[in-house]
Amino acid sequence: MTMRERVLAVLDGRSPDQIPWIPRLQIWHTARVKTGTMPPEYQGYSLSDLERAMGAGDPARNGQIYRIERPGVETIVHRNGRESVLEYRTPAGSVCQRRVLTDTLAAVGIGESEVDYLLKRPEDYDVLEYLAEHTYYQPAYEEYLAYERKVGDHGYPMVSVGDCPFHHFLRHLAGYERGYLEMVDNPDRLERLLTVMSQVDRERQWPVIENSPARMLLHGVHLSSHMTPPPLFRTFIKPYYQELSARLHAKNKRLVMHADNDTRLILQDLKEAGFDMLECFATAPLTQTTLDEARTVLGTDVTIWGGVPSVLLEPESTPEAAFEQYMDELFRTISPGDAFILGVADNVMPEADIRRIARITELVDERGWYPAN
Repeated sequence: MTMRERVLAVLDGRSPDQIPWIPRLQIWHTARVKTGTMPPEYQGYSLSDLERAMGAGDPARNGQIYRIERPGVETIVHRNGRESVLEYRTPAGSVCQRRVLTDTLAAVGIGESEVDYLLKRPEDYDVLEYLAEHTYYQPAYEEYLAYERKVGDHGYPMVSVGDCPFHHFLRHLAGYERGYLEMVDNPDRLERLLTVMSQVDRERQWPVIENSPARMLLHGVHLSSHMTPPPLFRTFIKPYYQELSARLHAKNKRLVMHADNDTRLILQDLKEAGFDMLECFATAPLTQTTLDEARTVLGTDVTIWGGVPSVLLEPESTPEAAFEQYMDELFRTISPGDAFILGVADNVMPEADIRRIARITELVDERGWYPAN
């Protein structure tokens, strides 16, 4: 099988001939190029060259199935050095968000961080509602198909299509701290905004997703035991995804969540919400969740894409013997290899030793053929 065929087999609930091995190497590659620390044997390698040299698949995360349009909204970006301010001007008023690129992030090619959010005062709810009501999704199916052809046999595209309204509000509109305060201070306004956002998703976004040629759809990021604990998850998040997942499954599509947080307390809820895959799945020692615990709860109903904590690839953090022991236990845990894609959570970071990626490739060749031993 090709890597594409292996991923599609996993999506269809079939057993691949070999466990797919698809780490995210982009941050490591970008950092090494920018800092001039690329190992001599990989000098001049593109990211695609490096993936092939490592015997790894392409994560294929750059596909798009729609373009967002907001008629009646003026979008302005103000830049001042490494700081940028995104401003939305509407007939209902204006809101802005500030982002900063730190020296540390710039040195290794990682993007800006949000330090200020759109919601700052009660009047901003009117603007946020206007933004939601004037958001439209224009299909870009041909663009997606061209990207899928470009990826070819090296992987299968996973298309990002946003987050549920409640979590999007917390992460991007208000920030977690203010967002939770708003639940107490302005519950009626918050409920009204979430209702509008949900309705727009159902009427405008979901049909575009359902009718798209993409099958693996990333909708939901960083849901966690700590920031979206079980009571909040079950009230504000779970019903939304149960409805969406049912519609996607009817179209033979798969719902994915970016799971590089501690999900220990909400694993059963994620399963019941209808998620088919948890990608970049973070395990101990990055989080409290172990791979064995996750498999026990999720079984083979929910595919895990991950299993290798990023610190495992850093010699200063993990000695060689501990690395080998972890990988041995990983193959024992995932045996025989159903509903699993081997990857690194969250990314292969700049400090990683690329020789450990090569070692994992050797282990996949030795132990990853189905049934994995």
